[in-house]
Amino acid sequence: MYIAEAIGTMMLVFVGAGSYLMAVSGAGIGLLGIALAHGLALAVIVYTLGNISGAHVNPAVTFGMWVSGKMDTWSAVGYIVSQLIGAVIGALLLQLLFTVAPAAAHLGTPQLAKEISVWQGLFIEAILTFFLVWSVMSTTDKKFPAAMNGLVIGLTLTFSILIGGVLTGAALNPARAFGPAAVSGVWTQHLIYWAGPFLGALVAAAANKLFRK
Repeated sequence: MYIAEAIGTMMLVFVGAGSYLMAVSGAGIGLLGIALAHGLALAVIVYTLGNISGAHVNPAVTFGMWVSGKMDTWSAVGYIVSQLIGAVIGALLLQLLFTVAPAAAHLGTPQLAKEISVWQGLFIEAILTFFLVWSVMSTTDKKFPAAMNGLVIGLTLTFSILIGGVLTGAALNPARAFGPAAVSGVWTQHLIYWAGPFLGALVAAAANKLFRK
């Protein structure tokens, strides 16, 4: 389980942050390309690793599952540690291979737009993570068709990045922010990318419990 979470998170960071590096290197893929890269990667991860670990690949998702009582504490800690390790490996691979990307890209470390305040950034990350964690919890319902899980979760991440990408980077995932930050050494406003997603996950867990009794 833990190895699967590390591999999945590494893939998400490598493809997701890598798509941003391609965009700023002149590949011309734009925000839509970045959003699709993240969403498609997450969909593939869910379909290929979901039957092994649940394919959280996101500490906020794991936190939401723990709050909901669907995971014990030590398993949740193990998942999050594995996710962070995988994220760092993904960022290290980017540093090794994407040498054409400008140094100012910081390996795809998410940052707030100049016009966005800390509080705005926190709530944007919280709201969009709510959508993501809500989609994860909804698709784990026994009544939901399993064949649609990856598609729904991947599309949720895609439209969330289309909405919030230029505002906060739309990480919606502490590991997605942590890996590139740890390798690039850029920790600007990093706590937002933990507090926002965890807040969104908490609300999603509460809403899921309310509507799915």
